[in-house]
Amino acid sequence: MVSRVIPVDPFDLVIFGGTGDLARRKILPGLYRRFCAGQMPEDAAIIGAARSEMDDAGYRQMVADAIREFGGVPPGEDDQIARFLERIGYETVDATGTGGWAQLKGRMREGCVRAFYFSVGPSLFGAIAERLHSNGLATADSRIVVEKPFGHDLASARALNRTLAQHFDESQIYRIDHYLGKETVQNLMAVRFANVLFEPLWNAQYVDHIQITVAETVGVGGRGGYYDKSGAMRDMVQNHLMQLFCLIAMEPPAKFEPDSVRDEKLKVIRALEPVDPHHIVRGQYAATNGDPDYRDDVEDPRSTTESFIALKCHISNWRWAGTPFYLRTGKKLRARASEIAVVFKDAPHSIFGAEAGRHRNVLVIRLQPNEGMTLDVTIKEPGPGGMRLVDVPLDMSFADALGPDAQDVTDAYERLIMDVIRGNQTLFMRGDEVEAAWAWTDPLIEGWTARGDVPKPYDPGSAGPEDALMLMHRDGRRWREIRT
Repeated sequence: MVSRVIPVDPFDLVIFGGTGDLARRKILPGLYRRFCAGQMPEDAAIIGAARSEMDDAGYRQMVADAIREFGGVPPGEDDQIARFLERIGYETVDATGTGGWAQLKGRMREGCVRAFYFSVGPSLFGAIAERLHSNGLATADSRIVVEKPFGHDLASARALNRTLAQHFDESQIYRIDHYLGKETVQNLMAVRFANVLFEPLWNAQYVDHIQITVAETVGVGGRGGYYDKSGAMRDMVQNHLMQLFCLIAMEPPAKFEPDSVRDEKLKVIRALEPVDPHHIVRGQYAATNGDPDYRDDVEDPRSTTESFIALKCHISNWRWAGTPFYLRTGKKLRARASEIAVVFKDAPHSIFGAEAGRHRNVLVIRLQPNEGMTLDVTIKEPGPGGMRLVDVPLDMSFADALGPDAQDVTDAYERLIMDVIRGNQTLFMRGDEVEAAWAWTDPLIEGWTARGDVPKPYDPGSAGPEDALMLMHRDGRRWREIRT
């Protein structure tokens, strides 16, 4: 199967924070891969901007090193990298001052798409947005890409949206969440809305419950200072898991276009019920075998920030009334895995009798690793001896089902950056969507803070605290096993 690559229009892309970790690991290697795929026009220009004193040659060397280290580049691509570097430039810019802005403006061209990637901390968003306008760099159709976190709570998210709105229209603001750029996440919409097989069953009448899991094997690592102020709820649930939640639960949009999709996602968030405190489990990984525990990693011996959280949620609408959604995410867990499991109800009557056991269809959408989907179906176990039933998976891994072209599934960042150049906001969050997510999240955080709740300890390499297992067991259900 041959992938169809559609070139984008000529563009100038400025990466503020162009020497930072995100730029080196994701943005620049992703742009290189789009160049290799033939999607980047010959006259595209990519300009790094940061405080570091550096010239074009020095930055190009940094970019080349980043591509070789993080881009998965096979041997023998030196000529290709050299051709890509011809599009690279650099300006030393003071985001909060006056230095470098005139020089940056001098590099910008008329008549092409202008995009500005804010790969910096949120505290600099307002300053950069203001200087883009005051220095005449932003045009009426310029675009800005804003990295998370989109605020720390509802008040800060509103303040951030107001700040950006002073200089840019909502149609120019691209709030990027790389989860929405994953191939399987987008395939979720295709499975739901392009197949008559599933959509008629996608409701409370046929779905028993839905599980959303994002598990990591790593701890907080070098992010301890940031993470301890956020925790799993702010760092993962309010954005990544909320987006998955919306896509799995939303009504069919009228069209696959930005505002239609985002309108339906917003309806899901606004229909979320408050979560009962007994349906919230927070955890914190503890020390075992001499490994550091969470408090060692964040250097706060009294920290009550959660590194794990599990929630039981409900949506107040006709489609999902009575169907629980179970969300969990955490660090230092048994395996690195992200998946959505749609567990369908039992058949209304079993003609095979109680001895056949209980069998359910489960649709599993795997985001990582090994992106793909599995549908568990019930069949007769082969062999003589009567009608014995067994569940078997119908497995579709992208690499197996779609051939060699699927072995290198496009990275989420490269797909989303190309959507910015095209002016397609479908996979980006809108301002009111971000605020609605915080409006649901804030009372949960305020509630456990007021109650003085502390996270339950759990062993690194486990599935999380025992209370998270009980959250499901009380309902006669169980989590799917976390495995690679």
